[in-house]
Amino acid sequence: MGNNLKEIRKKIGSVKNTQKTTRAMKLVSTSKLKKAEEMARRSRLFADKLNEVFDDIILKMKSRGLENINSKYFLNSQNRDIKKVDIVFVTADKGLCGGFNSATIKEVSRLMSEYKNKGIKVRLRGIGKKGIAYFLFNDIKVLDKITDLSSFPDFQRAADFIMKITEDYLEGLTDEVLIVHNGFKNMISQELKIKKVLPLGLDTQESSSKIDSISIEPDEEEDVVLEELAKKYIEYNMYYALIDSLAAEHSARMQAMDTATNNAGELVKSLTISYNKARQEAITTELVEINAGVEAMK
Repeated sequence: MGNNLKEIRKKIGSVKNTQKTTRAMKLVSTSKLKKAEEMARRSRLFADKLNEVFDDIILKMKSRGLENINSKYFLNSQNRDIKKVDIVFVTADKGLCGGFNSATIKEVSRLMSEYKNKGIKVRLRGIGKKGIAYFLFNDIKVLDKITDLSSFPDFQRAADFIMKITEDYLEGLTDEVLIVHNGFKNMISQELKIKKVLPLGLDTQESSSKIDSISIEPDEEEDVVLEELAKKYIEYNMYYALIDSLAAEHSARMQAMDTATNNAGELVKSLTISYNKARQEAITTELVEINAGVEAMK
């Protein structure tokens, strides 16, 4: 009985230590989340404006005729023969964040299966240790790998990474490029996001009120400016995916650690009850033995 009490005391001490760790990790994630959330909010505003500008540009280019767009960045997705797709996935470098990483991994796996059924080859490009480790463990090739970028988003490194993929696209080595990541929705939830960054779509719905007032003459210099703008658009979408993913990661980890802390508290209560019961049994047993001894001496 004494050994049993000792074991329960050890378990209670171990769970309490774990609870201290999870509580500290929750506080750290909460602090980091506030900074990441603000960064994501500002970046989202810029990304939304950038998307609006691009939609407007595409609309204007369409008004002068698609045949006048001399850039591989811009293609009409209708009636295109897609044979190869590059998927860029973003996961965390660390765990302990609930289903944050597994949600992205599952979606990438689903997309791979979907494309495979259509006879389309998929190449993976990975950011983040967790996703890369998963696919390599399952003998799935990851063409380009980069770690410590999802934990510390850097625009130049993100731009260099996505531009390598863009070069493959421009050389005809791939037909589409997607970015898949788990993004920040609010403090308590995340949302999976799939963004096609190449080719830049020419399927924007036309607005006659805008087109009627536009008169654009084809210009070689305009095409150069358009391509430079396209590069910045692609680079920023990659960078925004990293910032958005980081905010979502901190949100998921904060929730996971909060749940773990609460569960540890419940486990301590349960173990304490078990300890008290065992202690009561031990005391009762000792009293019975003493009484039996006294009776035997009479």
